[in-house]
Parts: sequence; structure tokens; C-alpha cells
Amino acid sequence: MSGPVLLTGAVGRIGAVLRGGLPERGWAVRSLDVVPLPDPRPGEEHVVADVTDPAAMAEAVSGASAVVHLAGVSGESTWAAISHANIDGTHCVLEAARRAGVPRVVLASSNHATGFTPRPASGLLREDDGLARPDTFYGVSKVAVEALGALYADRYGLDVVCLRIGTAAAEPTTTRHLSTWLSPRDQVSLVDAALRAPSPGFAVVWGVSANTRGWWDLTAARALGYEPADDAEAYAAALVGVHGEPDLADPVHGRVGGEFTTADFDAEHFEERA
Repeated sequence: MSGPVLLTGAVGRIGAVLRGGLPERGWAVRSLDVVPLPDPRPGEEHVVADVTDPAAMAEAVSGASAVVHLAGVSGESTWAAISHANIDGTHCVLEAARRAGVPRVVLASSNHATGFTPRPASGLLREDDGLARPDTFYGVSKVAVEALGALYADRYGLDVVCLRIGTAAAEPTTTRHLSTWLSPRDQVSLVDAALRAPSPGFAVVWGVSANTRGWWDLTAARALGYEPADDAEAYAAALVGVHGEPDLADPVHGRVGGEFTTADFDAEHFEERA
């Protein structure tokens, strides 16, 4: 590929990891966020823009070889905030990429698109196991992100890879994370694979590390060339010693979306906070 990779949401947690990691893999990165980068690297290309602004996105994608779209509301909020930032924003990014002839878009989806899916007592969940079962407005937005990606792949021929990200964090901090963790090193590896895979068409893959206690099937991600290096089991003894073994009768451990499926994430609570 020639031209930089446009990275939206570059100031966010995953964005910051990719800003450092993708150049180490040989990618030139054009970083975009609604706020200036707090720590721009020498010579780093960066853009201050809103992904819901069609004119700004048309300019931002110009000359890009691919887009990695992370920008948006990264947890539960009101429908107005979620639908605008996550759904309208993703549509704007895909449309700008289509019009500019950018051939590939990597979209940040989430395990919360399937949050009410029961966690299997044994075996692994594939990406196509059952219907989408979002746990929140945030989860609904990620279902929409995947649907938009499919539309732009099928109708316009873009290569679109949707990453159903688990828990992207420096290290696991709960026993649930022993199954859902995606390490910083593996965040970079996963996105790198999504950018390099030859002609993926439309793909949805789980975004987690090689966790011994994982319940998501990584076959589709490995088919892109993703080879996870980390395993949350290295943290298991300490976390289980504090919190005990996970109880599948508890919704936090018995459903894919964890705490997002509990009453604390009812929409009315977020409307009250707005």
C-alpha cells in the first residue's frame, strides 16, 4: 500500500497504542481526533477533525491507503450521543473512503454487539454463532457498524474488517478479563494483520489475546494472519486469589457482555446522567 493509514480516535486508549506500534510495523500513520494530540511524535502527521463532518473526512482520507476507524463513544451513553458519534460517524468515514477510492477500512466493533449471548460452559464462540444480541445502545451501535461495513463491502467492493474487541487494556484487572483481554502488543498485531491480509472482502473477527480461559474462536482472525502473543493466564493466580474463580451463574461471568448486561447499564440511568 502507498499512502498513510488514517487512524481515527488516535488520542484514545487503543489509538495511542497503535500510534506507537503501527509505525514499528512499517506503516505511516495520519492520526485524527477531535482534540490535538497531547504528545505528537517528531514528524507525525495529525489532523484535528470530527468524524461526523463529511467535508473534514473527505480531506482527511485524501491520499490514504487505508482507514483504521476507532473514533466514537467508547462505552454506554445516551442514544443521541451513541447514534451520532458511532453510527453517523462510521457512515461518514465509510462514505469518505468510498468516494476517495480508499480500498480498505478496519472498523472497531465490540464484544458488546453480542453481549447477551450466554457464555459457553465449554467450547468456543464463533463470530457467526447466533444472532446479534447487543447489551446496550453502545452494543447496538456496533451491530450497526458491522452492518454498514458489510454494505460498503458488498455494494462498493471495499475490503472491510470488523474487529470485535474484547478488553483492550495494559493488563487484566478482573477475573472476567482472564477470558476477554487483548494486550497492547496483540492490539497492534491484530490491526496489522487486518491491514495486510490479501483481499479479505468483508470479515468479522474476535479481538482477543491467546487467553487460556478465552471463549472466542480465533480461527477467523488467524486466517487474516493474526498470531496473538499474550495470554491473560499469567495474571490468573493473583486475580483469582483476590476475587475467586468466576461463577457462570453471575451475569457478569455468564454472558459475553459481562457487566454491560446488568441493570446498572439500563438506558434510563444514562438519560438521567445526561
